[in-house]
Amino acid sequence: MMNNLLKQLKWYEWGWLVLFFFIAVLTSWSANDSLLMLTVLMSGVLFLVFAAKGSIYTYYFGFYNAVGYAYIAYMNGLFGEFALNLFFYVPVNIIGFFLWKKNAINTIVLMRKMSCLHLLLAFVLCSLITLILGHILSQIQGQNSPYLDSVTNVLAVLAAMMMLYRLREQWLVYIILNIFLIIMWTIRYQNGSTEALSMVVLSIAYMVNTLFGFYNWYFGKQEQEILHQIESNQSVNMADSLD
Repeated sequence: MMNNLLKQLKWYEWGWLVLFFFIAVLTSWSANDSLLMLTVLMSGVLFLVFAAKGSIYTYYFGFYNAVGYAYIAYMNGLFGEFALNLFFYVPVNIIGFFLWKKNAINTIVLMRKMSCLHLLLAFVLCSLITLILGHILSQIQGQNSPYLDSVTNVLAVLAAMMMLYRLREQWLVYIILNIFLIIMWTIRYQNGSTEALSMVVLSIAYMVNTLFGFYNWYFGKQEQEILHQIESNQSVNMADSLD
């Protein structure tokens, strides 16, 4: 498996990962963060790098990230984020792996598109749920930024469900989600949270990866990757038949 993971990364993806690793280490060191925070930072970036490529390996990193992020959110009084990661993302990463594996050529998943009507319905439904959840969270003692916590939860659930079904529009939702995450963790940093600076850095890294995913899934790179996989398989099969 490790061999396949390494082979899927292009040179510029390796460059981005190395650069982010040094940024993450520097940020964690300056903020006095734990080793857990550093590994959560890296697993989150790896999750989106492989998701942008349409690789089923994304769910390995997603599972670890969900567990680690849940603990960090709990310690920061973001109980919506805690519940989202532990009770939603953890099982979704397991289910997602098998759904993508079922609809993939080798390890690259087949992309689908969403209609404008379905996008509009999703927007209306998410707006209503955000208001209701925000009100519920505001009643919890110790809860910080209830409505921001609410909107990030709702958008994260929507993006994860769209990702499960291999919809390219997930990247539009992820872009909006990351904007709100940057705002939320910046507020926590201004309020004195020791781990918030690292989460701001992580959210910015997520945004960079999200823009790459958007480009990849909307402008054909992901589909070209699948065609390359098919051609490679055909070459191997032809070579085997000649032998």
